[in-house]
Amino acid sequence: MSTVAVTRLVEAPVVEVWRVFTDLRRRCQWLSTVTRVEMLSSGPFDTGTAWRETRTMADGGEITEEFRVQECVVPERFVVASPGIGADYRMTYTFVPVIEGRHRGGTMVTVVQDGTPTAPAGRFLALVFGGLAARTVEGALRRDLDDLAAAA
Repeated sequence: MSTVAVTRLVEAPVVEVWRVFTDLRRRCQWLSTVTRVEMLSSGPFDTGTAWRETRTMADGGEITEEFRVQECVVPERFVVASPGIGADYRMTYTFVPVIEGRHRGGTMVTVVQDGTPTAPAGRFLALVFGGLAARTVEGALRRDLDDLAAAA
C-alpha cells in the first residue's frame, strides 16, 4: 500500500469549501483537469453517492475513473473509493476550520490517498515506480486543492 497526503489552506469558511467541493455537477467548472462528470446516483452528496469523471492527464491523454462515497460527515470529512487498473484507491478528505491567527475563518483541507495493488502487475509497478507514482499523485492532488482554493 502507498499513501500520499496533501494539505492546503483555503481562504474561505468550511461551509463554502464543502459546498464547492461536493457540488459534483460543477466540478468541470473549477477543476482544471476534469472534462466530464457523469452522475451514477441521485440525491445530495452523502454516503453512497457515485459518479464517473474524466480527467486530462499530464501527457494529454484522458482517464475515466469511478468514485463512490464510503463515509460522509457533513461538512467535516468524507471518504471516496475508486477501483483502478491493478490497484484500488481510497481518498479521505477533511475540512478543518481555522479558528485562530491571521487565517481565521479559513479552512485547512487535507486529502490522504491510499493505493492498494490488486493484481500482480499492480504490485510490480508499485515496487518499480513507487516514488515516481507518489510524486505524480501528490502533484495532481495539490493541483486539485489549488483549483478548490481559487473556486472557493
